[in-house]
Amino acid sequence: MDTDIAIIGGGLVGASLALALQADAKQRGWRIRLIEPFKPGDSYQPSYDARSSALSFGTRLIYQKLGLWEAIAQHAEPIKQIKVLERGRLGSTRLEAQKEGVPALGYVVDNAWIGHCLWQALDQNVVTLDYPAKVQQLKPQVGGYQLHLEDGRQLNCALAVLADGGRSELREQLGIHIKTRSYDQTALIANVTVSAAHAGQAFECFTEHGPLALLPLSGHNCALVWTRPADDALRLAALDESAFLLELQHAFGSQLGQFTQVGRRYAYPLALVEAEEQVRSHLVLLGNSAHSLHPIAGQGYNLSLRDVITLAETLVKSPEAPGHLATLLRYQERQHLDQCLTIGFSDQLVRLFGQGSPWVARARSVGLVALDNLPILKHWFARQAMGLGVRP
Repeated sequence: MDTDIAIIGGGLVGASLALALQADAKQRGWRIRLIEPFKPGDSYQPSYDARSSALSFGTRLIYQKLGLWEAIAQHAEPIKQIKVLERGRLGSTRLEAQKEGVPALGYVVDNAWIGHCLWQALDQNVVTLDYPAKVQQLKPQVGGYQLHLEDGRQLNCALAVLADGGRSELREQLGIHIKTRSYDQTALIANVTVSAAHAGQAFECFTEHGPLALLPLSGHNCALVWTRPADDALRLAALDESAFLLELQHAFGSQLGQFTQVGRRYAYPLALVEAEEQVRSHLVLLGNSAHSLHPIAGQGYNLSLRDVITLAETLVKSPEAPGHLATLLRYQERQHLDQCLTIGFSDQLVRLFGQGSPWVARARSVGLVALDNLPILKHWFARQAMGLGVRP
């Protein structure tokens, strides 16, 4: 074999797996190859328009275990509180880090910074970085897979890990079907500037047209995730800055003062996507190639990272070589409950808070009041948000 483990996709999920494996791989003599189509930058250059991710407190614990959190934390904005409210109604609840006994419920970090930290932490004596390179075809063979690369190279591996995103062409080539549930919604994502200090608050605001989330960034900046019907999202994306900010102000209100600036706007159609197979002999799907969630609760990347750490633990604890089907099935069994609960939690939130009916809105408002006054239920909800729902 040319390599023991070939990770196809060097984004946040693929690079995290390489990092999670490298210490034990060095001891066991495993060779890891990380294959990525795009050459990463040599340095981190912060940008107002940078896309970011909400990392749960559970994700912080994972990156601490991997020795990466100290680096990530240099550009991580803590979420001290999460306010959940029904716009125009009295119902609301507030989750607070202090009451949960943690320094922060989560953190907002530029994706580019996470990626930079991950690639800098990789030991190239264990992990071969292969970029820019693209796998065009995967062929199963005895004892593993043969990878056919765009530049004409062929590589053999004992375990192929697909971490190449939600539109994985390789997944389709292998005949792995997906289940898709469209939400008939589009997420508008952008960075915005507000006049009042956010003080580490995140907002999940439910409006008659769909949820609107604001996550704290450095200074007076926030990351916006605004879910709207598809046609309306495209209309909003095309507005000039002043018209867009006016509509955003009307939708959210003045809890953070005035919206004064918006960066580049991105529109993403929303759906729940799940691969019908996540493992085969010598093959694993990770990240969005395995499951893609609605961003309403910010659980997608955090779930994928828990998949990563569980897969790494299962592989290194197995006496078998990487790719052994029994080992991969044990990984799938270990993550089954976490995936079911997390995907179900996000999906049910979308169904509950995605409806514009006045009667449903009134019921939501009452539910939020009840949640705010039931400490046990509120603690459970907070643990789900922190990525600790099924883990100690």
